[in-house]
Amino acid sequence: MNYKMIIFDADDTLFDFSKTEEFAFHKAMKESEIPFKDEYLKIYKEINIAIWQEFEKGLITQKELKIDRVQRFFKAINVQRDAYSFSESFLTHLAQGSFLFDGVKELIQDLAKTHRLVLVTNGLKRVQNIRIVKSVIASYFEKIIISDEIGYAKPNPMIFIKGLEDIELPAKDKILMIGDGLGSDILGGINFGIDTLWYNPLELPNTKDINPTYEISSLKEIHNYK
Repeated sequence: MNYKMIIFDADDTLFDFSKTEEFAFHKAMKESEIPFKDEYLKIYKEINIAIWQEFEKGLITQKELKIDRVQRFFKAINVQRDAYSFSESFLTHLAQGSFLFDGVKELIQDLAKTHRLVLVTNGLKRVQNIRIVKSVIASYFEKIIISDEIGYAKPNPMIFIKGLEDIELPAKDKILMIGDGLGSDILGGINFGIDTLWYNPLELPNTKDINPTYEISSLKEIHNYK
């Protein structure tokens, strides 16, 4: 296989976004003076996942996403609050959460010795520029590409084309895309014309017509495909 460049997704691949999201959600709920119920976080996460899927399909803009997801959440729990204020509070606290999965720092340090590393994330620049660009692993990446800065998001291949246009790339058969999202990371890599490795820690069934080159359930297995 002998890849020369590895492109990583960020959230839920290297970074524990669920932990970050829960931290920010509790802070925003408290600041908006909304009595917390256990089911509220689950409701918000379901709405957030759905709206990001809409964004990846081009059905909603990133600017609209920030407010619409909060408005949908408030409607679902029958609460009247200012959606903009809640969104601002949530994003501020979200930017503070830079939690890596166990073993990620060591993995990236090791891979950086033999491979060129790039990180491509669908996200908001005001959040990702703090929690990812200033993370302890940021210096190991040749490029950190954020959809909100580029104007394109995975699975659109333009995020790779535009984001990587200022560096010399190896042949595409020497580039590997690694991520947890079939509809964003893997499809994005396929659309760009490179091999893909689906990180599937929960060993979920692949119910989509998207076929990764490889599949792993543990990040330690990356060494078998590099």
